[in-house]
Amino acid sequence: MAGRFDPRLTRTTVRGGHVPAAGRVPRQAAAPGRTRSWTPPGPLDLGLVLGPLRRGSADPTFRAMPDGSVWRASRTPSGPGTLRVSMRGGVAVGEAWGPGTDWLLEQLPQMLGELDDPSAFEPRHRLVAITRHRRPGLRLTRTGLVMESLIPSILEQKVTTEEAYRAWRLLVRKYGVPAPGPAPGHMYVMPEPRTWGLIPSWEWHRAGVDNKRASTVLRAVRVARRLEEAVGFEPVAAQARLELVSGIGPWTSAETVQRSHGAADSVTVGDLHLPGIVGFALAGDRDADDSVMLSLLEPYAGQRHRAARLILLSGRTPPRRQPRMPRGDIGRL
Repeated sequence: MAGRFDPRLTRTTVRGGHVPAAGRVPRQAAAPGRTRSWTPPGPLDLGLVLGPLRRGSADPTFRAMPDGSVWRASRTPSGPGTLRVSMRGGVAVGEAWGPGTDWLLEQLPQMLGELDDPSAFEPRHRLVAITRHRRPGLRLTRTGLVMESLIPSILEQKVTTEEAYRAWRLLVRKYGVPAPGPAPGHMYVMPEPRTWGLIPSWEWHRAGVDNKRASTVLRAVRVARRLEEAVGFEPVAAQARLELVSGIGPWTSAETVQRSHGAADSVTVGDLHLPGIVGFALAGDRDADDSVMLSLLEPYAGQRHRAARLILLSGRTPPRRQPRMPRGDIGRL
């Protein structure tokens, strides 16, 4: 019987934190991909629509090119896939490669805001009205993928964005697979749930991820299939499903469904900066808390996330009163 079956991977057999080479997918040669075109019903700004999916300037799953096109590497229900989206004369053109090609092209309109209805939004403040006028191409993306937004959101819990982006970058590059097709260099598809579960504790530490966040990711990937089912729920029900996992609270669930569901009304509560920004922009109150923020956003019920996006895009933020939070790196300990 010896040699007939490959040994089952466990956390102990993945020595040195390296997934065996057999589990990696070699980068494909630059071959033509399948394409699909979609004409949006109104103005569309790729940077504004897809920008929230980018986790830092060096995100290995996202690349914005000088010509205005956007590349994304995703783990779809059909497998890894790479998608390139560009605008040509008001028409969105998607080109995809890899096993996830069909799924990505089918989801292209939704990812670009087909199910979003900007006309349902009515500005109640002059600042919001001006920003909306200046940014007509804002639509809310809907990726249809829960885990690819949930895991980086967990990594962003209670740390600086720089620390979270670094952790995401290091872990995806080390344990992900190269993006299929002629993707720009150093693009990777995030690991599958089982691979996340095989990452040794010392590699989480080296990436600067404390045990609390790492444990939350591990609990989430164990029930990844059930969490992905939430993409078919309404946003409120989807958040409730996510929050059944210990370590996932309202902040993390809102950050997830804003991207996976295009949830126009999911407000990020528990954020360190957002209440002060909203309070300062709408009422001159830089010390606003969550309750004040929700009160100020009440006129936008049903569209509160869009209102918050427009406030952030306005650039009206309170001046700093103290230095930035120092960056920590537990990997040095």
